[in-house]
Amino acid sequence: MTLLTSPFPGMDPYLESRWPEVHASLIVYGRNQINSKLPDDLQANIEETLAVYADEEFDHAIRPDVHLSGDADGFRAELSEATDRNTVVVSEPIFVKLPPHPTRHIEITGRGGRVVTAIEFISPWNKVGRRARDQYTRKQNDYIAAGVNLVEIDLVRQGDYVLAVPLAELKPEQLATYMMCVYRDIQPDQMEIYRAPLQESLPKIPIPLRPGERDIPLQLQLLIDDCYRDGRYHRTDYQVPPKATFATADTAWIDACLRDAGRRV
Repeated sequence: MTLLTSPFPGMDPYLESRWPEVHASLIVYGRNQINSKLPDDLQANIEETLAVYADEEFDHAIRPDVHLSGDADGFRAELSEATDRNTVVVSEPIFVKLPPHPTRHIEITGRGGRVVTAIEFISPWNKVGRRARDQYTRKQNDYIAAGVNLVEIDLVRQGDYVLAVPLAELKPEQLATYMMCVYRDIQPDQMEIYRAPLQESLPKIPIPLRPGERDIPLQLQLLIDDCYRDGRYHRTDYQVPPKATFATADTAWIDACLRDAGRRV
């Protein structure tokens, strides 16, 4: 009998190795679940922004010892003069633009297209590397400055902490394997943290709307279960370690969970 459900009660840590595909599914399924619960005059949409993503270590590895700044035409002119003076032959460069990385999120909008709430499913490309983190932090600040509610869902282990609530404000016992943050524009001096330990099912989290309107629940476990089933991730090789790293106790729990479920020998 084929097992179409994950052996884990909550987030399956092995899904992180397929995160671009899983992330795309979470965005679509999340949009659909939210739209089924919204008032008629609100709508959840999938939005896309573009970012040039580079890992911090990789970026450091290709940094030259000498940095030249200026426009390409001016640089070519200087090369031409140098060639005339010193008869040095310099190859004409080919300029290649790196394609930006599309990052998708969900926005709930009202009449006139005003954004009420933004929902971000955090990805490694938001967390790995200083440039990526800085760019995501600017995005957070833009939402807050614009009076938009912000919901952040972090289900990946790679990279550093980037949620809107400062890490220094959290006690060690308030941290968890996976975490969610809710910022409400009507309560700018308060943020909500929702914890999701590896050993537990993912929680329902509130999606705030306009002032005076009741939150709608987003059932995260249903989203992950749908991703797992529709992505046919039951074919995952659970004999190998997950891509992300975990604390020693969590690693031991992952092994025991997989053995109990008959997914690892």
